[in-house]
Amino acid sequence: MAKNLVIVESPAKAKTIEKFLGKDYKVASSFGHIADLPTKELGVDTESFSPKYIVSKDKKDLVRKLKGMAKTAEIVWLASDEDREGEAIAWHLAEELKLKSDTTRRIVFHEITKSAILNAIENPREINYDLVNAQQARRVLDRLVGYELSPVLWRKVKGGLSAGRVQSVAVRLIVEREREIEGFDAKVFYRIDAEFSNSEGKSFKAKLPKNFDSKEEAEAFLKDNLGANFKVADLTKKPAKKSPAPPFTTSTLQQEASRKLYFSVSKTMRLAQRLYEAGHITYMRTDSVNLSEDARKGANREILKAYGEEYAKTRQFKGKTKGAQEAHEAIRPTNFASHSVKAERDEQRLYELIWKRAIASQMSEAELERTNVKIEANTHDKYFTANGEVLKFEGFLKVYLEGSDDEDDAEEQSGMLPNMKEGESLENNYITATERFTRPPYRYTEASLVKKMEELGIGRPSTYAPTISTIQNRNYIERGTVEGTEREYVQFTLKKEAISEKNLTEMVGSDKGKLIPTAVGKVVNDFLVNHFSNILDYNFTAKVEQSFDDIAEGNEEWTHMMKEFYKDFHPHVQDVAKNADREVGERILGEDPDSGKPVSVRLGKFGPMVQIGSVEDEEKPKFASLGTDQTLDTITFEEAMKLFELPKELGEYKGERVEVNNGRYGPYVKFGKKYISLEKGEKPLDVDFDRAKELIVEREKADAPIYEYEDKPVQKGVGRFGPYLKWNSLFINVNKKYDFDNLSEDDIVTLIEEKKRKEIEKVIHNWEEEGIRVEKARWGRSNVIKGKTKIELPKTVDATKLTLEEVKGILEKNAPKKKTTKKKSTAKKTTTKKKTKNK
Repeated sequence: MAKNLVIVESPAKAKTIEKFLGKDYKVASSFGHIADLPTKELGVDTESFSPKYIVSKDKKDLVRKLKGMAKTAEIVWLASDEDREGEAIAWHLAEELKLKSDTTRRIVFHEITKSAILNAIENPREINYDLVNAQQARRVLDRLVGYELSPVLWRKVKGGLSAGRVQSVAVRLIVEREREIEGFDAKVFYRIDAEFSNSEGKSFKAKLPKNFDSKEEAEAFLKDNLGANFKVADLTKKPAKKSPAPPFTTSTLQQEASRKLYFSVSKTMRLAQRLYEAGHITYMRTDSVNLSEDARKGANREILKAYGEEYAKTRQFKGKTKGAQEAHEAIRPTNFASHSVKAERDEQRLYELIWKRAIASQMSEAELERTNVKIEANTHDKYFTANGEVLKFEGFLKVYLEGSDDEDDAEEQSGMLPNMKEGESLENNYITATERFTRPPYRYTEASLVKKMEELGIGRPSTYAPTISTIQNRNYIERGTVEGTEREYVQFTLKKEAISEKNLTEMVGSDKGKLIPTAVGKVVNDFLVNHFSNILDYNFTAKVEQSFDDIAEGNEEWTHMMKEFYKDFHPHVQDVAKNADREVGERILGEDPDSGKPVSVRLGKFGPMVQIGSVEDEEKPKFASLGTDQTLDTITFEEAMKLFELPKELGEYKGERVEVNNGRYGPYVKFGKKYISLEKGEKPLDVDFDRAKELIVEREKADAPIYEYEDKPVQKGVGRFGPYLKWNSLFINVNKKYDFDNLSEDDIVTLIEEKKRKEIEKVIHNWEEEGIRVEKARWGRSNVIKGKTKIELPKTVDATKLTLEEVKGILEKNAPKKKTTKKKSTAKKTTTKKKTKNK
């Protein structure tokens, strides 16, 4: 047995580190945390705030195995990540494995390279209990908030909901932005653009710096330019420099990968984790912009070699983030000589982005020449301006330019302006006055939300990605799918001494890919803001993060912080649970003209709905689901009443009734027993029989077999994961190397045979008489399958060694408990209604 046992969090990290250490070292993985708070109870003593950590069932075998390995090792090296969570993992390992302090070493490194690992082993330290306590404080506070607020939401809003300290604040940001957009009143203005030519006939564009507020002013200005002579009133040329951005922190990597590579925040972190564990980049959870001296020298060597001396400029950046605490260096390549890496394509793209950003940070400024021209007319006193920019020396721009989230970036003159001199006469080619509209604030993208959270001090590098994933998984936030709507605008053009008018159209209001609050998200946010405004206060959340930083630095005692928080929080939760009214986002729209009953919208069991009548009436209320493009806040009385026209019968086709309706998952056409979704943006009330028939025929064509194999039909379709074939109850993904629209017989047979082979290969055990199988699953796990029951086994279980009796025991242990039926109470719930004006 090896003298030294090194324990890390992940198998990938273990595999990389093992390459650097000799035969005296055994590297094992803890597969993340081995101990945590229990899932089915609070797990925190609310007097002393001591947490109750337990080893979960799926980790017990692993802990037993690690204990055995630790007993036979002379020294145990705890090599989990260097941030607070990593320190907590090291502490849990020391506690659960009962490691002795004299034979235990804690080592940290911010890159997985041979030199870094060996240096860490030469410089071990003890577990940093300040970092551990900061992590405990976060875990306990978040458990208290979530565990106490969530049941209040179940009783007062809707079952199955949850609240969280950071996630609820993130939802608030998105809800408030959406309400700003809904309440925005666009104002019209007119923008003036022009094109001029110099004496050599070279043309360039210019604009009037000030816009006009009305159509009359814009038209009058164009008339002022009839018969005008134009000349260069002023011309200035100034040198300018552009400096590179600092190397990546966690948040700037997430933002830039979103802008440039279109990755979600969670995908970026997943890929960065793999790159780190493979030894390609430094630790990816950091808010530092520092580069070590060795890194700066490495970057300088590569710049001199690849680009030359004039491109090199060593610099150190100073971070702006208050309380930067995770790692001590920015995200960078471990080897600047590697411009790319051998990896899966998206990992490779992310690595190249990190390499470019880090190398550019150590390169010279770009040198520019900016030209500004003022143009005057002899018929009025307003000036046109033109701006040009010429790149004199590329500098860092040879490698990289930072992206921007600002959708209002002005359209500047690209490239250089033609040669001109003051007093030179210019020929006007045209002048346009274009109707424009003020824009509402932009919806958040994942990247811009991370940026805002960082600005407000909400969360830390390790929390951005899980927070954004959580609020989407809980259906508080969704990604927009609307392409936009068509809007008309007018443009006046002065050309050849004549003014013309033209009506144009443009697409506006697209929310595709943006973060939008759902009806549930809005109602939950309103309830929490109304009753727990201090928890959802941005300053409070930032102050809590600062307290965690203080604990990590040894300047605050963590249980004292818990006591101060809980003494006010707990009584307040009890008061709200007892006295607050239910919140379903109800809004009274008006009165039904036929029955005289109130018409209202509110959040129901299956989402937002409109209701005629109330539960107090003898007659059962009528309900209709809102369309996917309608919201509780903005739907009008007229729009709500139209929804009661659904389901709408359209006729008969092939002897089956055809109708259109709104459903839980959006609008659809029902044909016999088939449900066919409408296209995005299509409204059910606009669908007639011909359109419904078109959709039915399309579905029939899609469902029709394209081939028969082994006397079974082969169908093709496109699902959420892309194109597929369906054969013998198997779904077979069709990858990009095949032409999906023109699959040949050989293609179909190859795809089916490959799938059959994979299905056979993934079977670990097959007890046919018992109807039980054990199969390989994703991410190194395995599944026990019996009929429709599927049980995922943890990574730590070696499925190849399972016996039939053990598998039967697993099935029995995980069998669903029989439900005991209780009589439902007939008491009616009361709701507080708020009346609002029709919009």
